[in-house]
Amino acid sequence: MKFISWNVNGLRAILKKNFMDVFEEQDADFFCVQETKLQAGQVDLELPGYHQYWNYADRKGYSGTAIFTKHEPLTVRYGMDIDEHDHEGRLITLEYPDFYVVTCYTPNSQTKLKRLDYRMRWDTAFRNYVTELYKVKSVIFCGDLNVAHEAIDLKNDQSNHHNAGFSDEEREQFTQLLKAGFTDSFRYFYPDQTGSYSWWSYRFNARANNAGWRIDYFVTSNDLQPKLTRASILNDIMGSDHCPVVLETN
Repeated sequence: MKFISWNVNGLRAILKKNFMDVFEEQDADFFCVQETKLQAGQVDLELPGYHQYWNYADRKGYSGTAIFTKHEPLTVRYGMDIDEHDHEGRLITLEYPDFYVVTCYTPNSQTKLKRLDYRMRWDTAFRNYVTELYKVKSVIFCGDLNVAHEAIDLKNDQSNHHNAGFSDEEREQFTQLLKAGFTDSFRYFYPDQTGSYSWWSYRFNARANNAGWRIDYFVTSNDLQPKLTRASILNDIMGSDHCPVVLETN
């Protein structure tokens, strides 16, 4: 099966660019998007053969996630059933007979880490959430997790130390998540590869200079490692400040 995750940085905007071309060309079983930035009824997507699931933020034009899939799930869950975390449309969980698929748009800690305390609560709650899912069956989760885990996951690690997405606290939370029984699929295949990024600032010609960050992930429960066949970053696909990331399984 083929899974795609893409932070589109505004679905209405990217629909005027290349979204449908990319969607049709990739022909994924699961196409997960983050930062849709819209409310119910603001777009009407015709995606023949796909089921559509949307989670909208209470705040207009902010956050939001969606999953488009060829496979109808057994159940659909929006959020974590924790009121503090369930008003920004950041999480969708689809259940299948043998596994869960989760798309996630992790909160950004923001300038000067002013939202770091909330981010720590989110990270802990999310780790507990996917760990509880894994007690039932296998888990695949993806999305803009807003953290570059290791120094090789961003171009300028020293100058970005303590910035949002590369603080010690956020990186340690991701370490604890992996230790709870999960695999960063890209690093599973490419443990030492450098220069592979999924997000670039719009400033300073960052994308042209490949001064980026790898903050978009497919993470799987460890039991799925034998079924992983490919993980890749489609950094030639434009349209957003993020590019799509891919996971393929057998």
